Amino acid sequence: MSPRTTQRVVAELGRPETPDETAARKAESSRIYRSSQTFRNLIAAIIVTVAVVFIVIFGVPRGELPEREGIDPAPIAAQAGESLGRTVIVPAVPSDWRVNAAEVSSDGGSSSWSIAYVPDDEGFIRFAQAFDTDEVWARSALAGSAPADTLQIDGVEWDVFEPADPSRTANISYALGTQAGSDYVLLYGAATPEQTAELAAIVASDVKELQGATR
Repeated sequence: MSPRTTQRVVAELGRPETPDETAARKAESSRIYRSSQTFRNLIAAIIVTVAVVFIVIFGVPRGELPEREGIDPAPIAAQAGESLGRTVIVPAVPSDWRVNAAEVSSDGGSSSWSIAYVPDDEGFIRFAQAFDTDEVWARSALAGSAPADTLQIDGVEWDVFEPADPSRTANISYALGTQAGSDYVLLYGAATPEQTAELAAIVASDVKELQGATR
């Protein structure tokens, strides 16, 4: 005799399940198992992806951006002075004042030598030596602003400019200017009056030398 096959009794049915019901049950169990495996695989993939991103962001060494190379105005001034055949001032500013630009430019009928400084993280100040001109050039550079006062710094008398609307003067809020022989020296920008006065004191001897050259 062949061994008897024991049929599974399903409690919900109260009887043994038929071969079709057994096949359907097994198929459903397989489907549920595959679905759970797919979900677990998805979670595992997400975890691996997050781990890789974390390693890339925090674990891979990255070099810092190189600091912007500083501009040395001295050789530019020497070349300008040689080509123009005249004295060109280079202020001996503190070493922590960054130079953003140094150039000779022409505005209308006047040429000028200028250096743009950034003395701190908030403001800027420009030194300008306009050749063969006077206060009229300064008023033009400051959108028509006229001197509001005068100030003595290290033996040099400076015109004080305080533009009423800095938005019309490229954010220039304060300036000092003086006649230096045949040239006009203007210190202007968004720096404080104290920083501007500091620059005026630095160039005072150069200004007096130009003033003396025309006497």
